[in-house]
Amino acid sequence: MINMTRQVFEALNRASSFLQDNGREEHAARLLLQHLLNTSYTGLLLAMQDEMTEVQWENYFEMIEEHIKGRPVQYITGEEEFYGRTFKVDKSVLIPRPETEELIVEALKRIESLFPARERIRLADIGTGSGAIAITMKKEAPQATVIATDISPVALTTAKYNAKQLDAEIDFREGDLTAPIVEEKWDVVLSNPPYIAFDEAKEMSDVVLEHEPHSALFAEESGLALYRKLAEKLPPLMKKTSFIGVEIGYTQGEAVAEFFKKSFPQAKVKIVKDINKKDRMIFCEICE
Repeated sequence: MINMTRQVFEALNRASSFLQDNGREEHAARLLLQHLLNTSYTGLLLAMQDEMTEVQWENYFEMIEEHIKGRPVQYITGEEEFYGRTFKVDKSVLIPRPETEELIVEALKRIESLFPARERIRLADIGTGSGAIAITMKKEAPQATVIATDISPVALTTAKYNAKQLDAEIDFREGDLTAPIVEEKWDVVLSNPPYIAFDEAKEMSDVVLEHEPHSALFAEESGLALYRKLAEKLPPLMKKTSFIGVEIGYTQGEAVAEFFKKSFPQAKVKIVKDINKKDRMIFCEICE
C-alpha cells in the first residue's frame, strides 16, 4: 500500500477497517502497531501524528495480512502478556489466556492460607506449555520449589527460554501427566490441561483451530480424560496438607469436581467461577 504521509493514525485506521471488513477483530491493528513501533498503548497515542517509514508501513500491512489469513496476533509478534510479564509464544505452545491468570490468583490465596509461615513448599505445574503458570508462581511465591512438566520437548524448549528471560528457577521435566513427579510428595499441584472435546472443533475460530497445537487443546472423553487421570494418579503424591488446582471448561465443573471428590473423599473440593461468573477452576484442598 502506498501513502504519501504514512502517519501512524492513518495506518491504524486503515488496518482497523481492513480487519473489520475481513471478519477479524479491530483491536489486533493496535496490538500489531504497538509491536512494530516497540511502544506501549500510551506511547502509541502520543505517536499518532508521527510519520512511519516506508519499510515500517509495508511491514505493518504484511502483519495485518497474516492475521487476516488466520495467524494469531501472538504468533506474529512472538509474545503474549501474562500476569504483567512478557512470554515468548510460538506454534509449539498454547497462547496463555487471561482466565489462567485467575488460577494464579486463587492458588496464591490458598498458599497464604494453608502455608502462612511462608515455609518452603514444593509445587508442580503439569502440562506447562509456555511455562506461564510455573514461572508466574515462582515469581509470585519465591519460597516455592517449582517443577514443570510437559509431554512435548519443543514446548519445554520454549518454557525454558521464558524461565531464563524472566529469571525464574524452574526444574523442567519431560513426561506425561504425573510420570515425571511420582517419586516425590507435593504441597501444590496446578494444571491447565487440554479440555476441549473433539466434537467442539467445528465451533471454534480458525485462528485457534488452524494454528495452536491440538495436543494442548483437545482431550478424549468429551474433554474430561486428563482430569480423570489426574484425580486417579494424584492421591499418593499429595502431602497431608496440600491442594490441587486445575483450570476447566465452563461446562465441566460438576464432572471434574466429582472426579476429585471420589479420589479425595475427605478433601474440600470447590468449583470456582471466573470474572465472567462461569465455572473455570476446581480446587481440591487436602487437610488431614
